[in-house]
Amino acid sequence: MIVSKRNSLRMAAVGIIGAVALGTAGTAAMAAAPAAHPVSVTQKAGATKATTAKAITAKPSVKSVKAWQLFRVTGTTTGLKPGSKVTLQQKQRGQWVSLPASAPLTRSGSYSLGVKLGMKGKNELRVVQGSTASGVFTVTVR
Repeated sequence: MIVSKRNSLRMAAVGIIGAVALGTAGTAAMAAAPAAHPVSVTQKAGATKATTAKAITAKPSVKSVKAWQLFRVTGTTTGLKPGSKVTLQQKQRGQWVSLPASAPLTRSGSYSLGVKLGMKGKNELRVVQGSTASGVFTVTVR
């Protein structure tokens, strides 16, 4: 069997889906019924919407891993709805590609993703939700 980059990416995707499914099985039930948070709205003269600053932080548990070794990406968010999903993206050929790794936000706005990568070398990653993205971080696969 010939293993190409495309097949490696497919195998990485399957591994990530399995890891995420196992890692988030317990948190999905907790995120299913988000608590109602009181929101105070401050309006400026002529303003019709209050703007909430949205932000995502992301930190990998390791800087370097062996191919297909499980590691975690954890972080917190502000201004995002509990229960909404954050997704891991990888820079491939100069473009951001969404990987099949996502996790729901907890009531406190935190998340944890289990990730396995197979593309050797430096992998630039970030976590996104809608148009909000975390800073870029690098994990080296050896």
